[in-house]
Amino acid sequence: MKHNRLVVMMEIAMMTGLAVILDFVRVAQMPFGGSITLAAVPLILLAFRRGAGAGITAGVIFGIINWMIGGYVVHWAQMLLDYPVAFGVLGTAGFFAFKRSWTLKRKLTAVIAGTIVANLLRLASHFTAGVVWFRELAPDGMSPELYSFLYNIAYIGPIIVITILIMVLIVRTGERLFHPETS
Repeated sequence: MKHNRLVVMMEIAMMTGLAVILDFVRVAQMPFGGSITLAAVPLILLAFRRGAGAGITAGVIFGIINWMIGGYVVHWAQMLLDYPVAFGVLGTAGFFAFKRSWTLKRKLTAVIAGTIVANLLRLASHFTAGVVWFRELAPDGMSPELYSFLYNIAYIGPIIVITILIMVLIVRTGERLFHPETS
């Protein structure tokens, strides 16, 4: 039991570290924060591999590190929503974990659904912070809610698509990565 906990903690540390590294490789950077990166991939993979608890833990740790190395904070609650909460919810993909015995179609459905739900929860977290603390950035005549949604979906939407593509590729070619006992 202790050996397994140590292995899980090591995987959390490694996947968090990989997410931090991948976060530096930016496909696009938004003007007021947020960027298109591959950082979500190891966090979501860990959630599928070890469950929501491990995924949420890694996401929260990643969010704190992300805040520490370049975060922008106007209020403590905004910091929580934009960093540990936003990345912690990526771990909820672990609720969609699949069994080895499932058909490929069912596994792919689980991976796609888990990735979408986790990232939509992240979107909700950033959206809330945007509406409450960054409403003054909305152009004249545009509601803060619409502005926050459009701003955040502009980078989270591509992240969802890219992450789904990578996760589907992993299911098809390296499924054993989803099952700790076989890797």
